[in-house]
Amino acid sequence: MQSLVKLALRHWPSAISALIVVSIVMTPHLLERMFVYFPIRQLDADPSLAGLPFEDVWLRTEDGLRLHGWFVPREGARATLLVLHGNAGNIGHRVAWIEMLRGASAHVLIFDYRGFGRSEGKPFEEGLYRDARAAYGWWEAAHGGSGEKLVLLGESLGGAVATELATRAPVAGLIVQSSFTSARDMARTMLPLGLLQPLAGVRFDSAARISNLRCPKLVIHGDRDEIIPFRLGRRLFELAAPPKDFYVVGGAGHNDLPWVGGAEYVRRIARFLEAL
Repeated sequence: MQSLVKLALRHWPSAISALIVVSIVMTPHLLERMFVYFPIRQLDADPSLAGLPFEDVWLRTEDGLRLHGWFVPREGARATLLVLHGNAGNIGHRVAWIEMLRGASAHVLIFDYRGFGRSEGKPFEEGLYRDARAAYGWWEAAHGGSGEKLVLLGESLGGAVATELATRAPVAGLIVQSSFTSARDMARTMLPLGLLQPLAGVRFDSAARISNLRCPKLVIHGDRDEIIPFRLGRRLFELAAPPKDFYVVGGAGHNDLPWVGGAEYVRRIARFLEAL
């Protein structure tokens, strides 16, 4: 995952110059796809590479798209983590992370948004929310009557997608990892003010939603996050309604957080699940 973000950051100055030019002639959705999402279509790995059992999952969105994901079971688990990943790569880049999450005694359901991996379509904000609802619908149909709990785990941009889904679905808990308060707050840290207007329609406004959520929440952030400032993660926690907990991973950046956290990272997630 680190190489994906480094690639995006290396080209960021030229992307800003391009934004000035293309904002004159391009639609908001096209701008959003160019500057917010960095999908990779080719899937180079699956959970079998880590020796994990898994099921290919195919989801159908309310606007008719077919999305691909995996359900990775864990024997004896009483909860499923529905993982909403970040804005780059695809689920194939997250196999090692899936293995760690499964170590928290949870099933893992992870899927690619439209336009990522094997999923159809092209990404845009409302589309990602629809994709998350499709994943929830699959879990509800397949596991909703089993007595298992469903907990959302949103990583980076996926934190905003998970927070939005939590306003609509009766989930047992919400974990937000390395995420931000809103797209506008995030853009202010990366773009000169005059360049915000072309992307003004991109909201991902977790700040406006998390204060109304009553489910238990765990906010996780690395204190050396070089992509999403730590202060935005802390502010998101401050805005969240109780019950809530804030787990600061000392020394962790944006993409190495699970590995810097190591066994303690897994324990904190497991403890959160056990308390639900």
